[in-house]
Amino acid sequence: MVDYFQRKLDDKRRLTIPAELRAEFESGVVITRGFQKYLHLYPKSVWEQQVEPQLQGNILDEKTADLNVQFRMGKCDNDLDQKQGRITLEQHLLDYAGISRDVVAVRAGRYWRLMAG
Repeated sequence: MVDYFQRKLDDKRRLTIPAELRAEFESGVVITRGFQKYLHLYPKSVWEQQVEPQLQGNILDEKTADLNVQFRMGKCDNDLDQKQGRITLEQHLLDYAGISRDVVAVRAGRYWRLMAG
């Protein structure tokens, strides 16, 4: 199982997912800001089944509201380019994480953490 990879973004801000991981993202991808200056990359199925239900907590709970702001601000849904296994990263998310070209990706359980390399 691959738990770590490094890549360079191409000129169109596309990240190539290693071939052995592409099936994990068949449902699509969701990219959000992380807890600190990095990004979270979720398979869309994981987002829908595990993250989204956690964000539905008590409507008056401030912690739930803060989590919604954290993960929904700048959230992008994307499909994996099936031919070459690429996803496009939005510039505002790259700016948030301080990523210019080199990306380090580390598995964090059911999602990936994307950081500047």
